[in-house]
Amino acid sequence: MDQKIATQLQQLIRNVKDFPKPGIVFRDITPLLADEQGFAAAVQAMADPFRDKNIDLVVAIESRGFIFGAAIARRLNCGFVPVRKPGKLPADTIDEEYQLEYGSDKLEMHADAIKSGQRILIVDDLLATGGTMRACCRMVERLGGEIVGISFLIELAFLKGRAGLADYNIHTVIKYDQE
Repeated sequence: MDQKIATQLQQLIRNVKDFPKPGIVFRDITPLLADEQGFAAAVQAMADPFRDKNIDLVVAIESRGFIFGAAIARRLNCGFVPVRKPGKLPADTIDEEYQLEYGSDKLEMHADAIKSGQRILIVDDLLATGGTMRACCRMVERLGGEIVGISFLIELAFLKGRAGLADYNIHTVIKYDQE
């Protein structure tokens, strides 16, 4: 990844202290999304490492992952599959539970979204602890998809989410080593 581009994109991200709770610095990507050149550069930086990997589908996690996932799918000339919170998809689904700091949550995907052997790129805006991404990977693999890679705009490296995804090819554009 070109460090100059990563630095330029990082300058478009607003740091909001004490959101959603005291002690947290929220990385707000809305200024980056509102910047035409910044948004285009972010999509390109997330997609380009997978350009020649014969991706069949981009799978993206609700909700900010959708923003990047659909644009990346278009850039890679492939299909798009949404992964949603429970009760949001209209046809038969599979689900996967994952752990949160206090409790658990669940993700769903259409049961017919992926055909066995399809080459999959999974996309989300942020890698923190990795729980939602691990759940998404398990669903893709249950449906027979081959995970070619995972692409994130931002990685909060100090939370060590990458460790739980060590079996996958992970690409991040911007890395924060501390809160």
